[in-house]
Formats: sequence, structure tokens, C-alpha cells
Amino acid sequence: MPILRPFEAVRPAEAKVSAIAALPYDVYDRREAKEIVEHNPLSFLKIDRAETQFPDGTDMYSQEIYELARQTLHEMIGDGSFVRDEKPCFYLYALTLDGRTQTGIVGCASVDDYLNGAIRRHENTKADKEKDRICHVDTMNAQTGPIFLAYRQQPKLKSITDAVKSSAPLYDFISEDGIRHQVWKIGADTEEGTAAQKEIVKIFSEIGCVYIADGHHRAASAVKVGLKRREEHPGYDGTEEFNYFLSVLFPAEELKIFDYNRVVTGWNGYTFEGLLEKIGEKFHIEECPSSAGCHDRDVAEGEAKSKFSPRNKGEIAMYGNGKWYRLAVHTDVYTDDPVDDLDVSVLQNYILDPLLGVQDPKTDPRIQFVGGVRGLEELVRLADAVPERIAFAMYPTSMEELLAVADSGRLMPPKSTWFEPKLRSGLFIHTL
Repeated sequence: MPILRPFEAVRPAEAKVSAIAALPYDVYDRREAKEIVEHNPLSFLKIDRAETQFPDGTDMYSQEIYELARQTLHEMIGDGSFVRDEKPCFYLYALTLDGRTQTGIVGCASVDDYLNGAIRRHENTKADKEKDRICHVDTMNAQTGPIFLAYRQQPKLKSITDAVKSSAPLYDFISEDGIRHQVWKIGADTEEGTAAQKEIVKIFSEIGCVYIADGHHRAASAVKVGLKRREEHPGYDGTEEFNYFLSVLFPAEELKIFDYNRVVTGWNGYTFEGLLEKIGEKFHIEECPSSAGCHDRDVAEGEAKSKFSPRNKGEIAMYGNGKWYRLAVHTDVYTDDPVDDLDVSVLQNYILDPLLGVQDPKTDPRIQFVGGVRGLEELVRLADAVPERIAFAMYPTSMEELLAVADSGRLMPPKSTWFEPKLRSGLFIHTL
């Protein structure tokens, strides 16, 4: 029974919110983050990625970088760029992309729920990536990036969110990528707000579990900081802020997962023809003719190379040797296992590992992961750039598959899901 509680958010002043709000810290490399901060000095990346304030040769994990992040936040609170709500609040955060809106409840989830499985996971985390955010949260004494959680739709919650959204939003802006961001406050300063807060807490206490959709490393880091603070405060009683972490919880039905594609360098000793022959043992292979793509999709007039986007589960698009191919998995491959039947698992188990030699996709330097939002053109560009490179475009993992894997206590292969739109950092800060 997950615990969700309101908190006193530090959040941007309304006049500066669109400039401050930034994509998550791990979306950018160092150069890209630095360019954004140089172009927009208010960007929250200067706090989430404080190495942007240092010369390029500076160790991006040095303590002085985390100290500057803490100092910068305090300065921005001092100059009015950020304000703090005086009473604990829940918030609604709605993101609209291409006419589709997802509305989440912003609050603080429990460290203990993460530990006892009431908050379910579907990905492993890497210690080196955790270490950075542990240092950031611990030094900042604050969580700056929300964890993206999902829950199965609750009609009572929808009634509450619909009622709140009928009022004027606290924030309403469109980011540079065309996504609309709206925020409403559910405060305790009115009878309606107090009642809504109590009902939200009650509803989540009656839900069996919630799920991490995105932000596994941020969640693991927040939990480890909480456990560290418990060791430092042996008399803690569980009500302290470090026992909770910043989260946005969305109904699963409103979420959309995009494809997460793969590019592999090296044919592992095969000729391309030999590789096709081996793939054909588990897949039906259809070459996309140069005059039109398979399914007649995504082909511009006069384009030299056709393209193919998978339309259904069990289809994989492969680009190699200058051509696109449609791979349709043989039905006898499926086993009714929630992990093994994922398309990304089928690709890994029947092509990447046995044929291309990618045994561990988490560590093998020959594999690259490319978000589907970058388009098929990016796969072609990467594959054509190096001899013996091959690209795979996937059909997106579904929310139902994600929930089934998490419910089974299993983990997906790395980079199985890509969620859009991304939550902005800097809109809500939870101080510890």
C-alpha cells in the first residue's frame, strides 16, 4: 500500500518558469548541456549539471561541482528566481505532446515502499550512474529531478484531477520542443484543497503498488541518500523528509512508450548474406524494395533508400549493407514468459547474442542505443558511417508489457523503453 504525501515545494517564480525548466540531466552530454546553459543562463541544467560552469577539463564528479550546484540553488532562492510554498501541497503536472495529454500527481513517495516492493521496478541500475546523483542529492540536501511513476487508473483520482484542472493553472507554458506544460497546486489553505489531499493519500494507500516508468537511477540514488541519512540520524522516526523522494505519478493508460533502437558494429565473422541466412532460421525476412518501403511507409519521393517502421509486436526493422529488411519472428519462438517474449528480448536472444556476439548489452562497447524520437534517418546515418554496422528499429514495448514484467518481479533488458514527453527538472524541488 504505497504512501504518497504532500510537501513544501521549492519551485520557480512564475515569470521565470519557462526559462528555468529543463530536460533531465542525463538527456544531454557535457558539451550539449554547456551550450544550453551558455544560451540560457537560467536553465536548471546549471544546477543539475553544474560542471557546465567549469572549464572543460574539470572532473565532472569532483565535490566542488556539487557544492556549486548547492550554492547556485541558494542564490536563486535568494534572488526570487525560486519560491517556497509555506504549507505541504500536492501538484498536478500535465504534459501535452501532439494533442495527447498525460496528467500526473506530484508528491513524495516512500523510501520504505521502494525497499518493500510496493514501488515496483523493471530495470537494473548501474553503480557509477547512481554515485553521481547520490553526491548531487546529498550535497544539495534536495531532490531536483522527479521520479516518473505509473499506476493503474483509479476513477476517484481522475475525478479529483479533472476538478482541479477546471481551475486556472499555476504555470502554463510551451517549451522549446513544442510540449505544453501546465501545473496546478492542491494546497491545504482551503477546505477543498485539504479534502482533496486527504482523498489522494487515502486512494494511494489502497492501491496495491505503483511502478517506476522512468528514472530508476534517480530513484535508487534518492533511496540510498535516505538510508545514509538514517544512519546519520539513528533516532529518526520515519516522518523526516529524507524518508521520501520526489515523484510524479501518472495513470498508465495515459502514457506512451516509444521505440528504443539498436546499432551494432561488426558482423561477428559472418558475411552479410551468411548473417541473413542464420537470421532466417527464426525470422521471416522480407527485403524492402528500393521503390517503396515495406508497408509503403515513410518513403519520400525520389529517396534512394526505403525505410520500414515496425507496425506490430513481433516485427523488427533491420538496416544493413545499404538496405532495409522486415523481420517477422516465427510464432514458435514465444513462450508466454513476460520478459522473454518482449521484442527487445527476442532480438537479444536470437540475433544480438548468438549471431553478433553481443552477450551483455549493458557493457559491450559495440552496441549503441538510439531513442526512436531521433528517427530512422539516424539509424541509417550511424549504420552507413562504419563498415559492417547493422541497425535494428523496434516496435515499442507496451505499458501492459512493462507492468507484467514488474508484477512478475523480473527485469527488462537494458534500454527497453523510451518515454515521451520527458518530465522537466527544476519545476519542483524537494528539500531534505
